[in-house]
Amino acid sequence: MISTFLTISFLATIGSVVAQVGPAAVNLGTAGNYAILAETGITCVPTCVIVGNIGISPASSTFITGLSLILDSSGKFSTSSQVTGEVFAANYAAPTPATLTVAIHDMQTAYTDAMGRTPPNFLNLGSGAIGGLILTPGLYHWNSGVTISSDVTLAGGANDTWIFQVTGTLTMANAVHMTLTGGAVPKNIVWAVAGAVTIGTTSLFQGVILGKTGITLETGATANSRLLAQTAVALQKATVNN
Repeated sequence: MISTFLTISFLATIGSVVAQVGPAAVNLGTAGNYAILAETGITCVPTCVIVGNIGISPASSTFITGLSLILDSSGKFSTSSQVTGEVFAANYAAPTPATLTVAIHDMQTAYTDAMGRTPPNFLNLGSGAIGGLILTPGLYHWNSGVTISSDVTLAGGANDTWIFQVTGTLTMANAVHMTLTGGAVPKNIVWAVAGAVTIGTTSLFQGVILGKTGITLETGATANSRLLAQTAVALQKATVNN
C-alpha cells in the first residue's frame, strides 16, 4: 500500500512539471541586472519612465541625457526621478567601472550566442513582414530586416522560449501591439538584431532586445523587458519596464 501510494505521488509530481518548448535560454549574465545597458549613449526626451537599473560603458555619465541625474554621495551611482532603480556609468567610483565592464562583455557574449544559434525552426518567415502573425516558441532567423506593421501575438507557456535572429533592421510601426498569450513572459523572448531597432509611437514591444547597433523608442512607446545595445539607446517620452 505504501509502495503504491509513493508511486502514485511520484507520477503525480512528474505530471505537474511543465516542459519548456523552444530553444535553450540565452544567458544574459550580469547584463541581466539592467533594464537599459548601452556602450555609447542613453538619451531621453522627457518625461521617460524606466523601471530598473540603467548603465553605460565605456562612455561616461555625460552621455546620459534628459534624465537630470543626481550623483549619490558614494559616487558609485546616480538617481533620477524618471528611473525606478539606479544609474551607473563608467566614470563613477569603484567598483562601478569594473562591474560595467563585465556587464558589457556579458551583453556582447549573449548577442553572439543568440545570433549564432542553429538551425532555425522558422527561416525568413513572412519574408520579414510578421504583422498579424501568431508566433509559437522556437528559433527564428531572417536574412533581412523585419517589419511589424500590425499587431502580432506570441503564444506559449510561462517556460517557453523564443529567439529571433534579425540580420537587418527591426521596425515596429506606430500604434502596434505585441501581445503575449498562454502565460508567455517577456524575459523568455530574445530579439538579436544586427541593424537599428525602432519601436514606433505608442507601440508595445515585448522581450529582451540585444542590439548590435542602436535602439530607439519613439513617443509614447513601451518596451517590456530589457534594452541592451552595443551602441546607444534613445527614448522619446517612452517607457521601459524591466
